[in-house]
Formats: sequence, structure tokens, C-alpha cells
Amino acid sequence: MLGFPNWKVWTILATLVLGVIFAIPNFIPAATLKSLPSFVPTGTLNLGLDLRGGSYMMLEAATDDVRKQKLDGLEETARTELAGADGGAVKYRDLGITGSAVALTVTDPTQLDRAVETLRKVTRPVGNLTGQRDVEVAVVDGNRVTMTPTDAGITSATNSAMEQAVEVIRRRIDELGTREPTIVRQGDNRIVVQVPGLQDPSALKALLGKTAKLEFKLVDTDADPAEVAAGHAPAGSQILPYADQPGTVAVKRRAMITGDQLVDSQVGQDDNGSPAVTFRFDSTGGRRFAKATQENVGKPFAIILDNKVISAPRINGAILGGSGIISGNYTTASANQFAILLRSGKLPVELKVVEERTVGPDLGADSIRAGSLAAGTAVIAVALLMIVTYGRFGVYSVIALILNMILIIGVMSVVGATLTLPGIAGLVLTIGAAVDANVLINERIREEQRKGRGVIASVEVGFRDATRTIWDANSLNIIVAIIMFMFGSGPIKGFAVVLSIGIATSVFTAVTVVRLMVSRWLTSARPKALTI
Repeated sequence: MLGFPNWKVWTILATLVLGVIFAIPNFIPAATLKSLPSFVPTGTLNLGLDLRGGSYMMLEAATDDVRKQKLDGLEETARTELAGADGGAVKYRDLGITGSAVALTVTDPTQLDRAVETLRKVTRPVGNLTGQRDVEVAVVDGNRVTMTPTDAGITSATNSAMEQAVEVIRRRIDELGTREPTIVRQGDNRIVVQVPGLQDPSALKALLGKTAKLEFKLVDTDADPAEVAAGHAPAGSQILPYADQPGTVAVKRRAMITGDQLVDSQVGQDDNGSPAVTFRFDSTGGRRFAKATQENVGKPFAIILDNKVISAPRINGAILGGSGIISGNYTTASANQFAILLRSGKLPVELKVVEERTVGPDLGADSIRAGSLAAGTAVIAVALLMIVTYGRFGVYSVIALILNMILIIGVMSVVGATLTLPGIAGLVLTIGAAVDANVLINERIREEQRKGRGVIASVEVGFRDATRTIWDANSLNIIVAIIMFMFGSGPIKGFAVVLSIGIATSVFTAVTVVRLMVSRWLTSARPKALTI
């Protein structure tokens, strides 16, 4: 039990050395860290919002948009699929959205079965639910076909939209240059955004509140201006407002091209030298844009962002090369924000801020001072108690405790974990748990001595028997920490992360490292009696 082969000794020492190396950057000034060579570890603990200060926002998604987008997509899919159906185009009329379904009337009864089969091919199974699909295709009133999104399909689409929204938000925040944002889903339709160090959230709020849905659509020149002014759109068209001027315009529902094919967007200048936004499509989008403009020379088309018309220029010729420029009443700052929106991609759902607060850095500094004082007091008190109670074995316990603190900091620096105020509480709790294992070991050794066992036998049995209890107890603690991390949020997760890392490192230092120190001392000193 007390024997250590050389490979195990070197493994333990290497682990401790690595822990020290990865923990050291936390105690070096940031300016010095930047001057170090690239191969030197420079990762440090990320301080959470409550320690560093910053901005907190809770965003709520308008999940009703998911159903509407699903229906809009089904309408377009039905039009495309029926036109290219196997065996020839299916003849139909009255295609449109009716309530919570897309409906159409097949005019040739002999094509009804082929129409239903064609539309069912575009539905897909949902998750692992046997037989469940995202859309139900049915025949009503003889030759009327409906496509209705199922509840499971809407739930799946909502989850997908929320996951995409989280990634889009992350890209937008990264474009701003802020570090270590925390972006997590909360519940079914909310997203929590925490950006440490950001004291003015107005730019972030404006950036996250826009969906950035970019579309290019033809203007419906056949629409009656009086009807458009009254809010009545012709079939196949829709009425949209201008972004920076009064009035509305009728545009075709079907987009020539969307921002999904956009690969880059930058701040540029228009012909007058004013700030503008340049954009570039990928190869597929460039070909579609060139074809669309080539086929509609002389016609006006609308550039639409978030269902508002930015401008409606006339197509004077085919726009080749897959790039263009959007001009308007932009400042350099607003043009840069617009470019970021386009680069990061569109949000699949509209988000609104339902909770917002700013934490000042002074409050975080106070928390750090209070947490450091609590941790330092705990270490000193535990160290004194262990040394007074267990003598030499208490000293070993204190050394293990210090190494444990260093390893926790090192591991958290490597994995990029964020230290929050509840995390400091978890750290203080870990200090007590770290020496708890040594208390068990030391008391077991005392028991064996009282039974009359020799020095080596008492230590061997003490470590062996106590280790079983230590593993059982800490396994339970790890399970609890994992449950808190999986089902908790915010402060609970921060506490669970530090607690989990602390349990793992404390078992390593309190059992393995202390056993190595005791083994080396017994081998070199060969004491006849133990004072413990």
C-alpha cells in the first residue's frame, strides 16, 4: 500500500508541476503575460459577472414566429414541389395559408394521390418518436389538401431556432471584441447573456435586438398605389414599410435571394463618399444574384432588412461578381453595426430584452476581497487545527491543502472555467472537504495504534480502510455536483464546477500525495513510534 514504483512517483510529481505551471499566470500582471513567448501557458481564470462587473441581459424569443416561418416555408415548398412533381406538374389553385395550415385545391382529381405523395415526401420524422413527423398532410373536402405542422414538429423547430439563436448571438458579441461572454438557454424560449467588463450595454442591446434577416425582393409594379396605401396587397405580394422614410411598398413574397448566402460584409463608401455597407455572396448566391438581376433588368427591387425596406433601386443591368453595396443615411458606427449584423447571420426568431442590469466593477472588487479574506481565513484556521491536532501528519495535510488550491486554479485556467462568487463559496467549501479525507486517515491510524499494531502496519491499514470511505463519500458528492451542473443555471453551475474540480483534486492530494510523503518519510526515518 505504501510502496510507490518510480513511474508512479514521477507521474504524481509531473501532475503537481503542471498544476503549478498552469496556475502561475494568475499571479502575473497582464502586461507581463502578453510579452511571454507563445509556447508558455498564459491562460488565467475568467472572472464572472459578479466579480468583474459587466452587463446582464435576458432575451425572450417570439416563438410564434417559428410557426409563421414554418407555414411560409411550407407554402413555398408546396409551390416548388408540385411544379416539379414526378410524372409532371400537379395542377392546383388557391394555394395559401389558412389558419394554422397551408392549403390548396387540386383541380384534376386524377392527380390528387400524386399531389399528396409529393407533399408527404418533404415531411421528415421528428426525433426518435416512431411515426411522428413534422408536418401532417391530409385530404379534406374531396380535393382539398392541407399541410399542418404538428406539435412535435413545432417543438423541434423551436429548439433548432433557439440553438441557432445562441450561436448567432455568440458571433455578434465576438465581433464586438468583448471577452468571455456567457450565453446560455434558460427554459424553452429565453437566452441569458452575460458579458463581463461591458459597462455600457446600449450597443449590445441594439445589436442583439435585431434579427438581421436580409432579403432581396422584386417590387410589385402592378400593385394599385391606392390599395397599397390602404394596406391591401395583391395575391403573391406583401406590403412592407420603409426603414427611414414614411410610406409603404408592395413587394413580391418570393425572395430573389436572401442573406443566407452572404459570406462577408464590411463598411465602405458609396459614390458620394458617405459611409455604406458592402456585401459579398458565396459562389451559389453570386450566381443566383446575377441570374435574378439579369432576368429583371429595368425593374425595381427592394433591399429588405427585418421586414423593412432599406432602399428600392432599379436594376440597370446584371449585377455580376456576387457583390454589391447598400447605401443610406449611415454613420460610420451604424454602418459598422449593420455590417456586423449581416456577417453574423440572421436570428431565426425575434428577441426582446425582458431583463437587463449592469454590475459595477467596484461591487465585483468588494466580492473578490471578501472571498479572498474568507478563503485565506479558512486556510489558516484549518492549517493551525491540523498541525496542532496531528503534528507531522497535520503538516502533510496542510501541504496537500495548498497543493490542492493550486491544482484547482490550474485546472480552471486550463479548461477556461469562469470563477463566480458562488464559485468562491465552492472553493471555501472544498478547503474543508480537502482535509476531511486526512482526518479520516489520521483517525484510522490512531485506532490501529490503539489496537497495538506497529508503525508500518498502522499506516498501511489506516490508509487502506479510510480510502474506501473517502471514495464512497466523494463519489456521492461528485454525483450531486453533476446534477447541480446539469439542471442548475447561473450561480448554481458556477458552484458545481468549482466543487467538482475541488473534489477531484482534493482526493488526489489528500490521499495520493500525502501517502507519497508519508511513504518517503517512513522509508528514510524508520521511526519506532508515531506521534499522531
